[in-house]
Order: sequence, then structure tokens, then C-alpha cells
Amino acid sequence: MRLTLTTFLTLDGVMQGPGGPDEDRSGGFESGGWVPPHFDEGLGGYVTEIFGRADAFLLGRNTYDIFAAWWPYADPADPIGAALNRLPKYVATNRDDELTWAGSRRLDGDLATAVGALKRQPGRELQVHGCGRLAASLIREGLIDAYHLMIFPVVLGTGRRLFVDGVPPAGLRLVDHRSTAAGVTMLTYHAAGAPVFGAMGN
Repeated sequence: MRLTLTTFLTLDGVMQGPGGPDEDRSGGFESGGWVPPHFDEGLGGYVTEIFGRADAFLLGRNTYDIFAAWWPYADPADPIGAALNRLPKYVATNRDDELTWAGSRRLDGDLATAVGALKRQPGRELQVHGCGRLAASLIREGLIDAYHLMIFPVVLGTGRRLFVDGVPPAGLRLVDHRSTAAGVTMLTYHAAGAPVFGAMGN
């Protein structure tokens, strides 16, 4: 399976608390809920399309808890809920309490080793959605094969960012780009090895 990361981002790269004011206040973050004012039919269709390519999900514990509080009770006809409820969910967590959402499995041992084993299983996409801390670890390990980035016309100036100082340099190849009437840009990048450098005019 290809490991893909799907996330909402502000123009200045913040991924924290997109869905609501109380979704993630860690670090004193007070600007949650920046996605709903811009979420329209076009973006909904794009997100549904992405979920339609999943064969498994990899989730951090905070995102798992947020999803598990909502999606098991969603309309069975909702294609996103149907995918999340039907497919395996691998959870990276240090907590030892029970994972009660059907199809959930704890990811044991070293993260890179465990994720590498999942990627060797047959299938299409092993999908990560949001999961800021988990995403940072996967980026550091060079495990992400593709990024689905939805960039919103918002600047927050604070909050957890997807790419932080110290991440390994990497090249990316743009394979798809779209936009919505609400001003959201959707970009898909594939990993392309090391970055290439040069000088203007040469």
C-alpha cells in the first residue's frame, strides 16, 4: 500500500484544530474551526474521492478519539463513514486502554518498522488524516509516499504546522491540483527523492 497523508492546512501551514474551536486546544491554541466557513460541495466531493481510495487507515491517538466519537454513529449511507467503519484502523498510541471502535488495532513496536510492514501489505492507500504528531514522525522517517493537501485562504500565525524546522529535505512532484469556489486549493504531491538545487540564470 502507498502511505498517503491527507490534511487541511492554512496558508501559513497550520494544521491544528481545523474542525472546531474545541477540537485541539493543546499549546494554548485558540483559533480552531477555520475549515467550516470554507467547506463547500466541491471540497466535500474531493474528500469523499480520497476516502474512496483507502484500503486501511493509520491514525494517531488524538485523531482516533475524535473520529471514534463521531463516525461510528454517522449515517450508514455516508461514504466517508462507511469507509472508516468498514476498513482496518491502525492506531499509534502509548495508552493501554481498549480501542472500542470496530476494526481498530493497536500498532505495536517501533513505528517505522510497524508502518513499513503495513505498507508491504497488498492494497491501494494506507491513509493518514490529520494526525499532527504522527504525521511529523512519519515525515522524519521518510515513510510518506503522497500528500493530499487542502490549503485554505486563512493565516493564523500560530498553531501546529505540518512541516517544521528540522524535517529532512525532500523533493515533491505535483500530480493533481484543483480549487473550489470558496478559495480552497487542493494539491496532490508524490514523493520525488532528494530536492534539486540550482541558481537563477544558469
